Amino acid sequence: MPDDKLRLAEALEKKAREEGFSAVGIAPASLAPDTRQRLQRWLGEGRQGDMIWMANRADERSDPQTLWPDVETVIMLGMSYAPATDPFALEDVADHGRISVYAQGKDYHDVVKGALKRTAGWLVGQAECEVKVFVDTAPVMEKPLAEAAGLGWQGKHTNVVSRTHGSWLFLGAIYTTLDLAPSKPGRDSCGSCTACQDICPTNAFPAPYQLDARACISYLTIEHKGPIPHQYRKAIGNHIYGCDDCLAICPWNKFAQAGAANKAFLPRAELAAPALADLLALDDAGFRQIFSGSPIKRSGRNRMVRNALIAAGNSGDAALIAPVKALLADEDDVVREAAGWALDQLASAQT
Repeated sequence: MPDDKLRLAEALEKKAREEGFSAVGIAPASLAPDTRQRLQRWLGEGRQGDMIWMANRADERSDPQTLWPDVETVIMLGMSYAPATDPFALEDVADHGRISVYAQGKDYHDVVKGALKRTAGWLVGQAECEVKVFVDTAPVMEKPLAEAAGLGWQGKHTNVVSRTHGSWLFLGAIYTTLDLAPSKPGRDSCGSCTACQDICPTNAFPAPYQLDARACISYLTIEHKGPIPHQYRKAIGNHIYGCDDCLAICPWNKFAQAGAANKAFLPRAELAAPALADLLALDDAGFRQIFSGSPIKRSGRNRMVRNALIAAGNSGDAALIAPVKALLADEDDVVREAAGWALDQLASAQT
């Protein structure tokens, strides 16, 4: 029986790699008690911001067997999206926006879930079992489970760091009723490094291994629906969708190979370096056309234009005054407010 489980695990890894996964590991269907305690403490401090779904199903999130009582094993899989270009390349290009690396290609939800389903389907064909697959849309604590499965460890920026793939892994999970031997857990190798903490433009890390989403540029530009708090606007710079600063600065990225990245995540030209003037001119139809097939599409036109206005206000570029002025009459009140702020900033920059 142990030999059969070992052979199945080896064949599973082979199949997963054929489906485009770069990392595979097996974890018990349970999480350490301190993981649940950290989640409850984080929620109790309100650090999830407007992400109310984090609290709504916290019990299921912190315990796989509460989500699905029959689960025995969690198979964690990582798909690389290591970039071929420098994520900081546009940092000083003020009239262009910076889109997070993960969102420059195809929607990872679709790509990863498709590969998960094919891998899980193969598993069902090999062994009598039930499976459920998850990728970022269910109450699953992917990062602690990935650490338990040996894919890496949860770094000081709270994301998974891999010795092989750095900070560039999309995570997916297969819950199964099979009882498989767990992999060796990941071990924290951040050491004394504080690079991710030091680079954060908005100081979103109250302490190592802790994130206050309310101050995080990724949260503010993707999840947050209202006006961006004034204290963070200048620090956002030209980030218009997400932020990779804490990920990109990680020293472990030197081992990540762009060639290992799934080709589906290659950046689309129009998303790699979008001009702010083009984004400010977007209507709903134009937004849907440009961002079709991208994870950005779920945020909607108004949020993207709001973000572009903050970047425009930070640009100091007089050429953006006219498109900003046009948005003072926008139908959306959040867009109008951002346009007023951006115009004030641009006017100040010209004096």
